[in-house]
Amino acid sequence: MSNQIFENIIFKGNNFLEEPLSKGEYAECTFLNCNFANGDLKEVVFVDCQFDKCDLSNAKINNTAFREVSFENCKLVGLNFEECNNFLIDFSFKECILHLASFYQLKLKGIRFKDCNLQEVDFTDTNLAEAVFDNCDLSRTIFSKTNLEKADFRTSYNYSIDPEQNHIRRARFSREGVIGLLDKYGIEIE
Repeated sequence: MSNQIFENIIFKGNNFLEEPLSKGEYAECTFLNCNFANGDLKEVVFVDCQFDKCDLSNAKINNTAFREVSFENCKLVGLNFEECNNFLIDFSFKECILHLASFYQLKLKGIRFKDCNLQEVDFTDTNLAEAVFDNCDLSRTIFSKTNLEKADFRTSYNYSIDPEQNHIRRARFSREGVIGLLDKYGIEIE
């Protein structure tokens, strides 16, 4: 990996398929309306960066570092976050589409998802203790052997969580959302 350091740069409207993002470390940078879809972000380091209205769908993120990174209004379809460099991994998502993304076995204590579409996301073996899912669609999302202690699902919907297969101590759910904890029993609640 190159030792290039890029600081306090605003990238606006860049198509990184035509001209790939240089390898290196990006600190306090903003990426606005950029296209990374199907691109190569392997071994790039992002520290305290913001992605706004970007498309990162199916990007290669092997050993990519995301440290204090925020994604807003972004499309992140099919990303395998478990392939990232997980040292000091820290990101948040607001108004993002994360269909078919995977966070398998990551430690994401306190992560925040606000107004996100998380359909068919894989959280198997993930530590989501104290995570906040604020108004998120969790349709067909996989929670298996997931630590959801003190997680907040009160405003989210369409989730199915098996209390016997996940650690849900002190997790918070709305009355309507409790139905998502009973799915495996195939009962009808009227």
